[in-house]
Amino acid sequence: MPILFYLSSAVAIIATIMVITRYHPIHALLYLVVSFLAIAMVFLSLGAPFAAALEVIVYAGAIMVLFIFVVMMLNLGKETAAQEKDWLRPAVWIGPGILTLVLLMEMSILLLAPPQRNVAIAVVTPRQVALSLYGEYIIAVELIGFLLTTGIVGAAHIGKQKKKSLHRFLQA
Repeated sequence: MPILFYLSSAVAIIATIMVITRYHPIHALLYLVVSFLAIAMVFLSLGAPFAAALEVIVYAGAIMVLFIFVVMMLNLGKETAAQEKDWLRPAVWIGPGILTLVLLMEMSILLLAPPQRNVAIAVVTPRQVALSLYGEYIIAVELIGFLLTTGIVGAAHIGKQKKKSLHRFLQA
């Protein structure tokens, strides 16, 4: 169904633009998850359910867990909780909510429609994906792991700073 492909692509583009233009990280993260879900819908509309599932599990799931882990590790206190309540008012989540509802309707149509046989589908097993990732791309996977660990340690270090240190030219 090409209309679902184009609709998913439009949602992905809109959500990605919203990720780039949002000032608060929570808002950008909501749109980032919608963008990942839209890309998964693009894969599903092209007849690649395994790639769609990997997109949801690896990107949308892992990034959310990583973000929650960093927020919990920083333990920023009551003032941050009040600020988050202000950030998550309905005007903030209504955009990602509408885009997600569009994707949910698309997924329902794709899953309930009879399968089309005009697209050649290549079967890719989880074993082939694992051999590819941990075969020739093992160094890239390890480097990404190091990069994520470095980001978490850096965020923890910055978050634990209590003393406000100003540059010598900015001090009164």
